[in-house]
Amino acid sequence: MSSIKLTIKGISYSQTQSGAYALVLSEMEGTRTLPIIIGAFEAQSIAIALEKEIRPPRPLTHDLFKTFSDRFSIQIQQVIIHKLVDGVFYSCLICEKEGVEEIIDTRTSDAIAIAVRFEAPIYTYENILDKAGVNLNVDEEFDLYEENDSEEDEIELEAILPEKESTFSRSSLKELHQQLEKAVDNENYELAAKIRDEISKR
Repeated sequence: MSSIKLTIKGISYSQTQSGAYALVLSEMEGTRTLPIIIGAFEAQSIAIALEKEIRPPRPLTHDLFKTFSDRFSIQIQQVIIHKLVDGVFYSCLICEKEGVEEIIDTRTSDAIAIAVRFEAPIYTYENILDKAGVNLNVDEEFDLYEENDSEEDEIELEAILPEKESTFSRSSLKELHQQLEKAVDNENYELAAKIRDEISKR
């Protein structure tokens, strides 16, 4: 069965499940998208891995997995979303160590969070896209924040964070940078994203 390479299109609030998020993947050579419902923690972990400016002071669970794998020379070759049963996607990690390949079962949300950290490709199969893929204007349907077209290819962290009115308009740039550093140290990524956006506007 031929595989289809996917890329991360963005993350949005889920329109069907309260408190959940929609991770939207799109095929590299086509117009179909694959929306996958994931939890808040996994959504934040994926967004932070894609984010270039914000780094957590302590490793998240998926960061720990990356460090552990690097230390023991384990490579993640690819992620495959290989099955869809009753609306649940099943995925696996294709790992390699010293020429020996292993297949590890994993939740799709974890698989994507790990794939981003290893810069590993993500694949699925035609039958899954036929069943769950959608041809639509994703930006309108999912109120999606896409990855930027800049060289850094950042995804807006605000795509998974509640929208709040800016409260930093009276702060100087120096104060904003100090607040940003403090927010990251305190692992308050929501606040850090808001401050970073305010700095960008300046």
